[in-house]
Amino acid sequence: MDQGTSIRKNPSRETCEGIIKRILMTEVLQHGTNKTFKSASDFMSYFESLYPASDALTKQVQRAIKALDMPKDEHGYFIVNKTVAQLDQEKEISRAFSLAHVTIDPMENYETVFLTADAPMRSYLTHILDTSETFRGKFLTILETSNGLIIYTQNKNQLLILLNSLTI
Repeated sequence: MDQGTSIRKNPSRETCEGIIKRILMTEVLQHGTNKTFKSASDFMSYFESLYPASDALTKQVQRAIKALDMPKDEHGYFIVNKTVAQLDQEKEISRAFSLAHVTIDPMENYETVFLTADAPMRSYLTHILDTSETFRGKFLTILETSNGLIIYTQNKNQLLILLNSLTI
């Protein structure tokens, strides 16, 4: 065989992985989700348009699919850019959110008030403000910082009046 004749050999597993990722990303960008690719065989027509069809090519694509460790959705389609471990973590986070009755508050309506306080008293102040009937409902949370307390509130002016009335 001479140097001028070019025979396309099978791609490496890493090359296959890159091609598969690009195919899936294109699918998601064009259709919003993957509703075409469920197994290695679904990618073969693309690979066979670039490389000679062979058992070795099929095995290489199968190895790439296995190495990518992509989870599948409830209909059996590959989910791009996530591993099985990531999907398992997301399911566990979702389950924990459900058990904890998590709601999302973007805090757009909250303002902050900062109280400068000595280190030995910060935890105590946090506790008494948090358990106070007077302050109930006046703030979302209190956070201890390196030199005081940060309070998140929806009514900064009302909280400031109350705090000022207690400072000596």
